[in-house]
Amino acid sequence: MSHLRLAAAQLDTVVGDLDGNVERIVAALEAANAAGADLCILPELAVTGYPPEDLLLKEGFVADNVVALEKVAAATGDCVAVVGFVDPIEPGTPTAEDRATRAEGRLAPGAGEGLIVPGAGPRGRLANAAAVCARGAVVGVYHKRLLPNYGVFDEERWFTPGAGPLVRYGVAGAAVGVSICEDVWFADGPVPSLGRAGVGLVVNLNASPYSRGRRAERLAMLRQRVAESGCAIAYVNQVGGQDELVFDGASLIVGADGELLAAGRQFCEDLVVVDVPVSGAGGERAGSAASPVVAISGAPRRAAISPPSAVPEPLTDDAEVYGALVLGTRDYLAKNGFGTAIVGLSGGIDSSLVVTVAVDALGPDNVRALAMPSRYSSEGSVTDAEALAARVGIELAIVPIEAAHVALTGVLTPVLGGPPQGLADENLQSRLRGVILMTVSNTTGSIVLTTGNKSEMATGYSTLYGDSAGGFAVIKDVPKTLVYELCRYRNRRALDEGATPPIPESVLDKPPSAELRPGQRDDQSLPPYDRLDPVLAAYVEHDRTAADLEADGFDPAVVERVVALVDGAEYKRRQMPPGVRISTKAFGKDRRMPITNHYRAAPAGETVPGA
Repeated sequence: MSHLRLAAAQLDTVVGDLDGNVERIVAALEAANAAGADLCILPELAVTGYPPEDLLLKEGFVADNVVALEKVAAATGDCVAVVGFVDPIEPGTPTAEDRATRAEGRLAPGAGEGLIVPGAGPRGRLANAAAVCARGAVVGVYHKRLLPNYGVFDEERWFTPGAGPLVRYGVAGAAVGVSICEDVWFADGPVPSLGRAGVGLVVNLNASPYSRGRRAERLAMLRQRVAESGCAIAYVNQVGGQDELVFDGASLIVGADGELLAAGRQFCEDLVVVDVPVSGAGGERAGSAASPVVAISGAPRRAAISPPSAVPEPLTDDAEVYGALVLGTRDYLAKNGFGTAIVGLSGGIDSSLVVTVAVDALGPDNVRALAMPSRYSSEGSVTDAEALAARVGIELAIVPIEAAHVALTGVLTPVLGGPPQGLADENLQSRLRGVILMTVSNTTGSIVLTTGNKSEMATGYSTLYGDSAGGFAVIKDVPKTLVYELCRYRNRRALDEGATPPIPESVLDKPPSAELRPGQRDDQSLPPYDRLDPVLAAYVEHDRTAADLEADGFDPAVVERVVALVDGAEYKRRQMPPGVRISTKAFGKDRRMPITNHYRAAPAGETVPGA
C-alpha cells in the first residue's frame, strides 16, 4: 500500500470570470505544489464557474474557456491537476476522450466518429469535462457520463454525456480514475466500473449546491460507492454563492475502508491536503472492460507521510442554514457590484433576521436600515428596531409614512369614489415603504434586501411592489418557523462568544403582525405557522397533492385553504427577486409551475374522471 498526497481545492469561482478563475486555480495549484501534493483536484467547471447556463450558447465564451484551460495547464508542474472546464466537440468528430486515447495509440483511427449522440446539433456538442494536466500540458480529458436534469439542474440542455473507455491515470505510482459530480451518485455509474478496472483512487469534481443536511447525505453516499468500488474517493466541491444557489464546500476524502480521512470546511474556501492510502497500478478485475492507462508520475514526491489533520466538526443544522444565508448574501452583493445594502427594519422577526445576516455578511458600516412606521405601527416596533440597530451597530433612520399615506389617499379618493379601504389601504402602506426604499437605493447605490420569508412567498402573503420591492430576498427559502429558530441560534452564538445577542427578546416574544390595520396578526390571514409550515413543506417541497395531504392526516380545512393560497400566488412569485436556496425545492429554478393552471387534484377518497 502506497500513499498519494492529495490536495482538494474548494474555490469560490465566479461564473464568466475566466481570467479571475484562472488566477484562483493557479494560486491553488501553487499552494498544493508547495505542500508537496502529487495531485490537486479542483471543482466541476472551475474554469467557467458553475452553472454557466446559456453563456454556453455563446461560441466565443466556449472558445475563451478553452484558452483559459490552456493557461491553467501551462502553470502545472510535477503536481498533477484535475480541473473542470467545457470541452467543445464538433459535429462528426471524436470526443476529447477519444482524441486523448487515440494520441496514446489506444484506439483505432476513426473510433468514436459518426456516433449519434444526444445533444448533437448544427453548432456542435459540448461536454462537461475534467482536464488532467501535468508539466505544462493537458494529458487527458474526461467527459461527465451522468447529466442531472432535475431540480436546479438543466445539464441535458447544454451537454452531451461522455462515452468510451474509462481511463486510468498513473499518478505517484497509483492508478487514479476521474469522475464528475453526478457520476458518483449511482451504483451503475462509472465509479464502480473504475474500481473494477483496478483504480485505487477516484477523484470526483463537484459543483453541488447546498441544502439542509446535504453533507451527511454526501458522506453516506460516498461510503456506499467505496464499498461497491473497493477504492478511495476524493470528493471536491465548489464553495460560494451564485445567484440563488449556495455551494457549501465541505469536500470529503474517504479511504478504501470507508474511513473519512479529511474534509473541507463548510461555507469557505479551503485547501485540504491529505496522504491517501492507495493501491498501486493494480490489475483489472475479472469481467471488467479494458481500461487504457496514461502514465504521468511513477513515485510520490515525498516519501514521508504526514499525520492527518483533524476533520472539522460538521455544523449544526441551524449553523449550516445561517452560514448559507450569510455566504449567499455576501457573494450575491460582491459578485454583482454592490458594496452596501439597505433594509426596511420594522421591528418584526423577519426584518430583524435579515439585518443580522446582512451585518454578518457585509459588516455594520455597509448596512443601513429604515424604520417606516405608519399610523398602525406600535411603539414597541419602533423601539425594537432601534434596539436591534444599536446592538448590531448600524445606522437607523426613522421615516414615518403618515404624511405620504394621507397625500396618496387624497389623490386616490376621487379615482376610487372614496378613500382606499381594506386590503387596498394595507397594500398602499407597503408600497409607500417600497417607494422610499427604492428611492434611497437609487440615490445611494445600495441594494434593497427584502424581508419576506418562504411561508409568505408560498401563500402570497405579501404586497407586489411593496415588501417585494428589492434586489435580493435573503430569507426567501426560510419558512417562518425556521426564522424563529435562526434568530434564537444567532442569539445563542452571541452569548457563546461573550457578545450581546443581536435580536431583542421582545422581537421573539410578540405575535407576528404586518401592522397594516388595527390589532392585526398574521394568524388572522393564515393558519398558525406551526400548522402552516408542515403543510407547505409537503405540498411545495415534496409535491404532495391535497388528497395526499389529507390522507397523511393534515386537517382538510387547512389543506384546502393552503393549497388555494399557494396555487393562487404563482404570479406573485414570478415577480419576486432571487434569494438564497437552503431547501431541496425553493421557489425559482427548482419549482417551475405554470401561472395559468386549472389542475386540482381530486379530494381524498374520490377518483379523477377517466382515471
